[in-house]
Formats: sequence, C-alpha cells, structure tokens
Amino acid sequence: MSRSTHGGAVVFRLTRRGPRYLLVEASRTRDRWVFPKGRVEDGETVAATALREVAEEAGVRVQPIRRLRRVEQKQGRESISIAYFLTVYVSRTAPSEERKIRWLGFDEAIEALDLVVSRSVLRSAHRTISLASGEKPARGRKRSPTARVVDWVVVRARALLPRRPRGAGTKARVRRPASRSRVRSRKKVEANRINVGRDGMVPR
Repeated sequence: MSRSTHGGAVVFRLTRRGPRYLLVEASRTRDRWVFPKGRVEDGETVAATALREVAEEAGVRVQPIRRLRRVEQKQGRESISIAYFLTVYVSRTAPSEERKIRWLGFDEAIEALDLVVSRSVLRSAHRTISLASGEKPARGRKRSPTARVVDWVVVRARALLPRRPRGAGTKARVRRPASRSRVRSRKKVEANRINVGRDGMVPR
C-alpha cells in the first residue's frame, strides 16, 4: 500500500511510576482495547488525523513528538495502513464518541492489546521514551528520568511548531527625542571633529 489510509496515536503522560499509555475501547468490540485511530479525510494530513481521532475518541488533546511507524492490518474485509505517532498528553477536551479509556503502564498495556502489530508499536514508543530518559545529565547534574523526558518532550514539541518569519512579532524601536544635554554634547563632539579635521589639533 503506497499511502497511509489511517492515522493513529500512542499517547503517553508521565507519572511518578513512569509513563502511562492511553488505550480506548474498540468501537465494534467491547472490552477490546486499542490505540486511538481513524481514517484520513480529504484534505487532511495523516498527523492531523491522529490528533483529531485522539480528541474525538478519548477526549484528550495531545502534542505530537515523532512519527513511529506504519503498520498494515485487516479491518473487516478491508486492508488498511495506519501511520502511528508518538504523542504526549496536554489536556482534556469533550469527546464526540462514548468510549471507555484507560491509562496503563507499559506491561499492563502490552497485556491489554490483543494485536501483535499494536504491541510492536507500543514497544517502539516505550523504547523511544526509555532512550530519552537515559540521556546523560547536563553539566554533571543528576536529574530524574521523568525530568529528562520532560525536557526532551519540550524540545521535540518546539521543533514541530511552525517557524515564524524573521522579524515577525518584534516591535519596532521608537527613537525618543534627545534631551537638551544630549544635544549639546553631540554638537560639541561634532565641533571637535570639525576642528581636528581642519588644523590637526585636539581642542581643549
């Protein structure tokens, strides 16, 4: 399949017990847990689809961090291609679908997911977060894994934001009228320069 037909998201948030992953109840099969995902609509990017589906199915706003992988699977009689993104929890919003959601640790989420491809996607996401939390602390200062992941998430999130054109949002500098003392001082300097230029001597 040449292009992705669906966009999905692995959503995580950081807790004292480590990352917790968001799973939603499948729409067609109750008590079956899956990642939020949906079909790409006309004029929509696959990343935008993933973010929209998270909001609609789980009532959660997220920030994309990186693209994970694309998987092929069967949905009924149809073959679909899902591009998954690693995203971080930002806030709650009103869902448009009535689905149960669960925040689970890695081991619990692995057990809850019944598809091999979904488990593989989760392992890839968890490995990415683990590598980020294992980075060397800056300036020899020891930091907790949670703090390091937060820093990493912020850097990645900023990198994904659209760049503002140079000079946008900066205020033009307004020149204030010079005071009388500044005007006199400036005239004196100019006069000194003129005198030096004429006779080659520095005035007293």
